Amino acid sequence: MNHEQVSKSQFKAKALEFLRQVETSGESVVVTDRGQPVVEIRRYRTDKRTPLEKLKGTVVEFKQPLEPVADDDWEALV
Repeated sequence: MNHEQVSKSQFKAKALEFLRQVETSGESVVVTDRGQPVVEIRRYRTDKRTPLEKLKGTVVEFKQPLEPVADDDWEALV
């Protein structure tokens, strides 16, 4: 997808114009700060999938699901 880059000051001065442009064209606008991209403005897309449909195919590895989990296995405890 194509996108236009604008500085923060350009975006601030013409924000409503850029939002309408994104809405009508579907192309994103990237807002930059000192030449570096910081924010991308794009059309909102709804995801009509159920939570289970979203998670389908995301499990990479499923070893021994019925084995107890030891304290050392939890990274958050470290």
